[in-house]
Amino acid sequence: MLFGRLLHRLGDAACAAQAAAGRLIHRFGDSACADQAVAGRLIHRFGDSACADQAPGVAPPTPGRYPAGVTRTLPTLRTADFDFALPEALVAQAPARPRDAARLLHVAGGTLADLGVRDLPGLLRAGDLLVANDTRVIPARLRARRGAAKLEIMLNRDEGGGIWQALVKNARRLRAGDTVEVEGAPGLVVRVVDRTEDGTVRFDFGADPAALAVALEAAGEVPLPPYIARPDGPLPEDRADYQTLFAERPGAVAAPTASLHFTPELLAAVRARGVGLVNVTLHVGAGTFLPLRGDDPRALKLHAEWGEVSAAAAAAINATRAAGGRVVALGTTALRLLESCVDAAGVVHAFSGTTDIFLLPGHVFRSADVLLTNFHLPKSTLFMLVSAFAGVERMRAAYSHAIAGGYRFYSFGDASLLERAP
Repeated sequence: MLFGRLLHRLGDAACAAQAAAGRLIHRFGDSACADQAVAGRLIHRFGDSACADQAPGVAPPTPGRYPAGVTRTLPTLRTADFDFALPEALVAQAPARPRDAARLLHVAGGTLADLGVRDLPGLLRAGDLLVANDTRVIPARLRARRGAAKLEIMLNRDEGGGIWQALVKNARRLRAGDTVEVEGAPGLVVRVVDRTEDGTVRFDFGADPAALAVALEAAGEVPLPPYIARPDGPLPEDRADYQTLFAERPGAVAAPTASLHFTPELLAAVRARGVGLVNVTLHVGAGTFLPLRGDDPRALKLHAEWGEVSAAAAAAINATRAAGGRVVALGTTALRLLESCVDAAGVVHAFSGTTDIFLLPGHVFRSADVLLTNFHLPKSTLFMLVSAFAGVERMRAAYSHAIAGGYRFYSFGDASLLERAP
């Protein structure tokens, strides 16, 4: 047992959270909490099907289906059941410095342990395997004009050939064939291809990806989440702060935030424990900032994101499981991608394409055993995901404990290490 860590029974943690002096904490699922949630929050959204473009020659898995012999009654779900009151002061506006100085809540079995991210190596075992998302955040927010009309463009997904899908403020001003001028990139010619049924706009930035990359570096802004307040625009340090140690492949407009806690020193300590590492890629899209609508989560159809799991990564994951090691997903993006390409027998397949998988309570997880993740928004698909992975009641108690204990929430906040529920 790690020296000095505090262990709480889940029942005690839930009571302690609600008894904290001077703090009003509502029970989860109380719709009256909605008016106390952080003003203007925009909530991560994901889809509910996967493997749209399965790699050739690989039989597509069936995400959300149960393995042979396993039956489970799907619970009745309401979006309001995943609501909770969060003091605005707990929304982190900057990362811990150094990054691995953040706190870590270990959620395992019937206990909660208050630790630090630097304790992570001691919670891992020789033979475990970390799975990191190596996507790199691009400066995806552009200011533009169509005549006198001002536009804000948030790039979402590269469709190839210079075509990008984007979310646009003031999109009603745009028509197919229009050209727009990007502020700060006068040489960039951008043409509107069309407006899609889901409200996004497709732009043609030209066939030269290098020219677009240069223009984005010159004119683009770091696409920080809206709950990180920057009234005067992004800070100089935001570009580095909102990029992970594993970032290699440009294409994301939101960071895989669990990996923001890693430093070279922490990664070296993890490797010294005999823990392996493989990278996968999921380019997190602008849909991550869209509000969650409707009270039936299963009725949602959300934005797809492009991802890839190489044959080598899939083989390493399968070999780890076969040898008795644990697969540790670094963040919900890595976990969603793995669940998109695992079959009913628990075998992870090579994958390249888009996924909009939506992981809800009742889902049977087959690809990972442990999840490192930050603390998520009320009523968000990501809080639904962690509840599915670690257990609804367990996560209710863990989040109550975290709020009472002053843990910092969201992208620049603290971390939790979740053991998969039986």
